[in-house]
Amino acid sequence: MASENTPTRKTPEQLRSWRWYGRDELRSFGHRSRAKQAGWGSEDIVGKPVIGILNTWSDLNSCHMHLRLTADAVKRGVLQAGGHPMEIPIMSAGEMLTKPTAMFHRNFLAMETEEMLRANPIDGAVLLGGCDKSTPGLLMGAFSMDIPVIYMPCGPMIKGNWRGDTLGSGSDVWKYWDEKRAGNLSWEQWCEIEDGIARSPGHCMTMGTASTLTALAETLGLCIPGASSIPAVDSAHTRIAAAAGRQIVENVWLDRKPSGIVSERSFENAIAVDMALGGSTNAIVHLVAMAGRLGIKLPLEKFDEISRKIPLLANMRPAGKYLMEEFFLAGGLRALLNGMRELLHTDVPTITGKTLGEDIEDAIIHNEDVIRTPANALQPDGGTAILRGNLCPDGAVIKHAAATKELCTHTGPALVYDSYAEMKKHIDDMDLDVTKDTVLILRNAGPVGAPGMPEWGQLPIPKKLIMQGIRDMVRLSDCRMSGTSYGACVLHIAPESAVGGPLALVKTGDLIELDVPNRKLHLHVSDEELEKRRADWKPAPVRYHRGYAKLYVEHVTQADQGADFDFLQHGPAVPEPDIF
Repeated sequence: MASENTPTRKTPEQLRSWRWYGRDELRSFGHRSRAKQAGWGSEDIVGKPVIGILNTWSDLNSCHMHLRLTADAVKRGVLQAGGHPMEIPIMSAGEMLTKPTAMFHRNFLAMETEEMLRANPIDGAVLLGGCDKSTPGLLMGAFSMDIPVIYMPCGPMIKGNWRGDTLGSGSDVWKYWDEKRAGNLSWEQWCEIEDGIARSPGHCMTMGTASTLTALAETLGLCIPGASSIPAVDSAHTRIAAAAGRQIVENVWLDRKPSGIVSERSFENAIAVDMALGGSTNAIVHLVAMAGRLGIKLPLEKFDEISRKIPLLANMRPAGKYLMEEFFLAGGLRALLNGMRELLHTDVPTITGKTLGEDIEDAIIHNEDVIRTPANALQPDGGTAILRGNLCPDGAVIKHAAATKELCTHTGPALVYDSYAEMKKHIDDMDLDVTKDTVLILRNAGPVGAPGMPEWGQLPIPKKLIMQGIRDMVRLSDCRMSGTSYGACVLHIAPESAVGGPLALVKTGDLIELDVPNRKLHLHVSDEELEKRRADWKPAPVRYHRGYAKLYVEHVTQADQGADFDFLQHGPAVPEPDIF
């Protein structure tokens, strides 16, 4: 008989898949016969954990182009542990080609994940992703379904190279594009950079959104320890994928579900690690959405409260010097976690059946310039700040670790663009009325306005200023920016302009004050004048009358609420399907 502290193991009859395959009923006959049509025998599927491998491989997503091989490794592990693997293709939502942004389809991926797990004879799942929105999309859906899952990151690509210089995906694109616009880089040199910046499968190797989110998935206890740091082409990636396959079978028998692993304290760990990594601003909107699926509230103040206490420890681009390959060789995420363990809740559980503290206790930092400890931190507080003020009553975000320090306290006149197309049309005009003190504003780019809150927030520096040597200025928007981006960019302004937020009321020439140390963003216009402008404001005509876009704009929440669909946030569980 099991002791009080010994987990109870399921019997074969308690598996979800038994309802499809194990009964002496007409429907089970049909399910078994179709399994045999696929070449499987009853001994393959009846009474064994059936493991779904949700694979976001796609020819449209070069970050995930190796995930077919990863899926084969997971299958090997599942078979070794006595389970039955079933690979299931699922939306890829790659950031590179998907328009207007993969963020527009993150909630779609979450819905698909939840429904594929619910509708099919799946006892547990290994989720294959990595490119920016695939991590939160897969996990949001898995949290809502709440069966045992393990997240298997695709891993970062290897370092880029141009004429002996290391290139970082994203970060160096923005850097060298400005040099090309300034006339300092030839077309031939630009093409050489294009050839050398993305040299292998895997997601961006800077500490962009992909690297940040996979690290946070591991911090939440949902990955095999160490998985998020391994480069995509390293053989350790394949070995750890097989380990995920073995572990998920055990987790099904023990019913280790997300709701029994991930808690508010787990999310506090994730926020702390995000700050220590100098992670992407996108982590905030995704963590809020992910927590919401479990009924956990993450107000923006929690991010700022934790950020003020957590030092910046990862010397990673765009806030630092190195790339993910160096981070991995320096000890990876496990080493960073162990080095900051006094700042974490190390007693939280993970998918291994151990605590986070046990999973990281033997990890060693091999390069103390790449991975710092609190004793030699890069800066005393985290990389991200939450702003409040009359321009963002529901909050805004800035990654001040990657901004020019002098611009973190700044007042200047606004130059307002109502659309990305308008901005793009005029930004290179050499007669543009703009100086280095101007505050560039892009609006109608939020969850509803764009729609989908694209990564437009790193507005280009006007060519007139680029030619003067200016490489950063204060920029404001209700959209996001790539986690590989840098600069004094204020993002996620809520409520957004398209729903009548204060950003909709700004006029070119208005003075705007940014004060990061005091977490303030203020529009220097009187309340009376703002009320007059509000009375004159009218929303844009409805653009979408059918399909997913209509569903999206009618149900998406604002950035401070995670930009999830209101009807998908935590509530009563959806009933298991009847099998007739």
